[in-house]
Amino acid sequence: MTEHALRAAAAIVGVADAVSPTGELDLHGRVLEAKVVREALADAGLTIGDVDGICYGGSAPGVAEYLGIQPRFMDGTMTGGSSYELHVEHAAAAIASGLGDVVVGLYAATPRSDRARRGARGRLGTPPGPNPMFEWEMPYGLRLPIGAYALAASRHMAVYGTTSEQLAQIAVDARRWASMNPRARYQQSITIDDVLASPMRASPLHRLDCCLVTDGAGAFVMTSAARAHSLAKPPVYVLGAASCSDHSMITAMPDLTVTAGAISGPAAFKQAGITTADVDVLMSYDSFTITALLHLEDLGFCAKGEGGAFVEDAKLGPGGALPMNTNGGGLSYTHPGQYGMFLLVEATRQLRGESGERQLRGPQIAVAHGSGGVLSTMGTVVLGAEATR
Repeated sequence: MTEHALRAAAAIVGVADAVSPTGELDLHGRVLEAKVVREALADAGLTIGDVDGICYGGSAPGVAEYLGIQPRFMDGTMTGGSSYELHVEHAAAAIASGLGDVVVGLYAATPRSDRARRGARGRLGTPPGPNPMFEWEMPYGLRLPIGAYALAASRHMAVYGTTSEQLAQIAVDARRWASMNPRARYQQSITIDDVLASPMRASPLHRLDCCLVTDGAGAFVMTSAARAHSLAKPPVYVLGAASCSDHSMITAMPDLTVTAGAISGPAAFKQAGITTADVDVLMSYDSFTITALLHLEDLGFCAKGEGGAFVEDAKLGPGGALPMNTNGGGLSYTHPGQYGMFLLVEATRQLRGESGERQLRGPQIAVAHGSGGVLSTMGTVVLGAEATR
């Protein structure tokens, strides 16, 4: 089999994130974005003058202007929480084809402190342009986004017998990792009973099945594998990356129990030349516990419908067979609205041995799997501590 042309052609060479145990940050807007970009560049041993590419889920020219960058490569892809996995995919292709040399990706949002700044009004308004959800879903009482995930959880339970206790185990394991992370929003341990006793938000999902609402920001720096060797930190190679989208509205999802990760995951794994058995750490988008469970099945860590039984023995937590979301995840670490950037940051730190008390022993392969929209668009990135295996 011919090796994929993009395999290990590019590497992540710098990362940074800004979070707080309080859930709030002092900075916001462009100032916060610039802060994490500078920190990620410093992590790589580079400066803003080295950057000739930018990935940003919005106006890439606008943020480039603020940062003082004149990019040859720009990517404004916005798919929600998976945007940053798609940015890595696109940046790797751009670097491999010579469209850019040093590419920065960034994200920042401060919904928690914004709410306080705006006081009781606190609403950000509705996005511009037509949105069919307003016509075809919300008038019928579907509470978004949680209602969409509640539909998926209800369907999975009905078809496969999945239980609330099994979903709760995912939240418990995430909190076990968070208890080892002094930067996590919530660090106190919880039990399955605690999850089930928390208020019901949209049946069958309880409050502790749901992600946080915090401020947060992050950035990554990528360059060619050849240049990466001369920089400040060990390179983390992009071994595989793929994406897929199969709907926008949840009512148009082909199967509420199967996400587009069933396509992006195998494609990224094939490109990287790995199987699930090779994965040492999984950073899986956990906007809700059901989100993470679907990812486990669709990526092939267990068969469809077996996710509930798969997570029962706490294998996702510290000491488990499949360490997942080792920073505490969107359920306990941080979640500013689009969590995909933080998957990449933690995966990189684990492969570089920089995760402190929660550091795994010598991981070689990490997978960052992002989910955007309402289980709509999936992005899978396979990262490696070495370019060859």
